[in-house]
Amino acid sequence: MGNRRPTDHRKPFVRIADDLRRDIAAGRYPIGEKLPAVGELAERYGVASMTVGNAMAVLRDEGLITTKQGARSTVIAVPDAQNAEAAPAERSEEFEVLFSQLQEIRGQLRQLGSRLDELDERTRDL
Repeated sequence: MGNRRPTDHRKPFVRIADDLRRDIAAGRYPIGEKLPAVGELAERYGVASMTVGNAMAVLRDEGLITTKQGARSTVIAVPDAQNAEAAPAERSEEFEVLFSQLQEIRGQLRQLGSRLDELDERTRDL
């Protein structure tokens, strides 16, 4: 199961994003490389696919990866050293709560966007 430490109080999606960010910075996933599939990461960390999706959204918002529906995420940039090793303890509890809520909202918006795209496809030929 993932790299969780017993005293790690970060939200699961933050922990996953931090781990992947460090792996990208260390060269385990160079630019152009595909990250593991969402299902594989969900199994590795023992979390839901949505949690992994939220972690991917963090990395996408940081400009490190690009994602396409139905395809694995691709690394497009490497974080600078300071961002790669950002200490989770520097984030306040309030920040973590707000960031978590924001990620949940983003996930819901992605789902709604997918539904709208699907409806658009269905009605296009009418």
